[in-house]
Amino acid sequence: QVQLVESGGGLVQAGGSLRLSCAASGSILSINAMGWFRQAPGNQRELVATITGHSTTNYADSVKGRFTISRDYAKSTVYLQMNSLKPEDTAVYYCNAAGARALRRGKWSTDDYWGQGTQVTVSS
Repeated sequence: QVQLVESGGGLVQAGGSLRLSCAASGSILSINAMGWFRQAPGNQRELVATITGHSTTNYADSVKGRFTISRDYAKSTVYLQMNSLKPEDTAVYYCNAAGARALRRGKWSTDDYWGQGTQVTVSS
């Protein structure tokens, strides 16, 4: 089982910055990719950014040049630095661990996991 704990959300004015963190814990052997998704009220959950085990990154077009994803492999932690925030960035941000190889009910299993979400609100 893998637990993902997010932190760093909050309220910020447009043009400001926030840094989200997500720490994975549990009996983890490896995690293929980690990333951030977001969901605004009335919208579907959408990809924000991902980073693989080889540090390959992928960003949504709407955040390119403003957001930066990074990963501390030793700490099983992923970060999202968000700069030049806009009101349309307001959403609940969810951490994702894809292809996580971990002990689950006494057996090694590969699964995807989600954090509980952290609110980011950008005021105009």
